[in-house]
Amino acid sequence: MEPRGTKRGAEKITVAEPCNKLPRPAPSLPTEPALYSGPFPFYRRPSELGCFSLDAQRQYHGDARALRYYSPPPTTGQSPNFDLRDGYPDHYQTRDEEVQERLDHLLHWLLEHRGQLEGGPSWLAGAIVTWRGHLTKLLTTPYERQEGWQLAACRFQGTLYLSEVETPAARVQRLNRPPLLRELMYMGYKFEQYMCADKPGGSPDPSGEVNTNVAFCSVLRSRLGNHPLLFSGEVDCTDPQAPSTQPPTCYVELKTSKEMHSPGQWKSFYRHKLLKWWAQSFLLGVPNVVAGFRNPEGFVCSLKTFPTMEMFEYVRNDRDGWNPSVCMNFCAAFLSFAQNTVVQDDPRLVYLFSWEPGGPVTVSEQRDALHAFLPTWYVEAMTQELPSPAKTPSPKD
Repeated sequence: MEPRGTKRGAEKITVAEPCNKLPRPAPSLPTEPALYSGPFPFYRRPSELGCFSLDAQRQYHGDARALRYYSPPPTTGQSPNFDLRDGYPDHYQTRDEEVQERLDHLLHWLLEHRGQLEGGPSWLAGAIVTWRGHLTKLLTTPYERQEGWQLAACRFQGTLYLSEVETPAARVQRLNRPPLLRELMYMGYKFEQYMCADKPGGSPDPSGEVNTNVAFCSVLRSRLGNHPLLFSGEVDCTDPQAPSTQPPTCYVELKTSKEMHSPGQWKSFYRHKLLKWWAQSFLLGVPNVVAGFRNPEGFVCSLKTFPTMEMFEYVRNDRDGWNPSVCMNFCAAFLSFAQNTVVQDDPRLVYLFSWEPGGPVTVSEQRDALHAFLPTWYVEAMTQELPSPAKTPSPKD
């Protein structure tokens, strides 16, 4: 046997060299739940940095004008009997879904407040900026069996931005949405009209138009594992009677679902619908989801409150249920995967992360303008130096 470092050893190295020039397999991330079943990762309690509103024309306002106030019916033991079909379709104004808003509204808020962020520009340089809805999709991925997704990612001034891209399948589904589904979507918004007032202590007025352009959005800061997060999510209402008036703990999420009549129906509800409700509310720090259960005629016959932190109890002993640790560990793994993939600081260089149920998350590099999602107005404004605080005149001046 020859000692290491001899000519023969060197020859072995030379022979192996061409193998290094083979194309490396594209990186991917597996999604099987069993791979993410460790302890629950660190998730910093979300703190609200600010808010913004979108009006009936979908115009941005940097204030809380669209916030509504939780005003449930008195608990008399009687059925609420809300007619969720009332006003459909004549009093229904829907958002133009052909308009790709991407992160624009959140970026507008960020531009207005970048000088006041705790930790300053250096904190933002290490953060991930996205919508709560995109993170919700990541949380539920290990258990999702029907709908795939695509997320575009780019790095600019150190910050990683994530923005959803509509998949071809989702587009086909949206354009061919059956009338019943359109009506169910209306009923969800109508339920909010019955449960919310325009001012604290006010009474709901369900007679008005349902306009899905209007939205109140909270902007929050959090951290998952070692990933600082800045994200925004739509909030249904705030509860003036909440134990704490500090957002987001005073916020309430409102949902509707069909009435359940059998243990099998409840089990399916806990496995599928409750998982999405939990992911959405947990990320934002919303403590309660209030559900209106409707009968086949579209009337709400009962209300039930689901505390976010207790939702897992419904599936804890269900071997086909979901586990919050798996959801959060997968999300943290995806964020690491994205951070390690998107290394070049260039808003025009976009990486497209794609996932279909049953497979891993794959990634492709996109250098065309079609996929770039950070608007020019944002990139240019962020590139300019922050204005320095106005100089205070000294007594000599």
